[in-house]
Amino acid sequence: MASKQKVRINNQITASPVRAIGDDGTNYGVIDVAEALRVAREKGIDLIEISPTANPPVVKIMDYGKWSYQEERKRREAGKKAHTTEVREMRIGINTSEHDLEMKAKKVGEFLEEGDKVKIQLVLRGRAKYLDKKFINGRIERILHFIPRDYKIAEGPKQGPRGIYVLIEKK
Repeated sequence: MASKQKVRINNQITASPVRAIGDDGTNYGVIDVAEALRVAREKGIDLIEISPTANPPVVKIMDYGKWSYQEERKRREAGKKAHTTEVREMRIGINTSEHDLEMKAKKVGEFLEEGDKVKIQLVLRGRAKYLDKKFINGRIERILHFIPRDYKIAEGPKQGPRGIYVLIEKK
């Protein structure tokens, strides 16, 4: 955004001609940079280069402090709306009870509601690693059955280092 780069104001602007816009939205059209500076000085405010790469460059006639405040607010609002997707993890065992599965599935539903992906991992220890694949997949299906939200399977079921996992995400 413009606040990350060094913004040119007043006499730092070298491009000429420029497209000038007033702080109230008035379009001054394409004028010489000296003329735009003169208008800004008459009003007692600054000339700010908004878009230096445009042809011709766009400048705004307004108070620099007010402009930088507005840009900072825009940047913060955009940051609030951006949600980074995380991969949350839920571990279950082969003998996890129905009630515990319901509670874990409820939590998985909350993770999905927030827009995160969830990795449901069936932890296999010792001899359990060599159980029948249909039996193990049935255990994973048990927790998937309890999830309260609509979801789609993004990956899996796959063999992992500690057992079998399924990656699910919001539909």
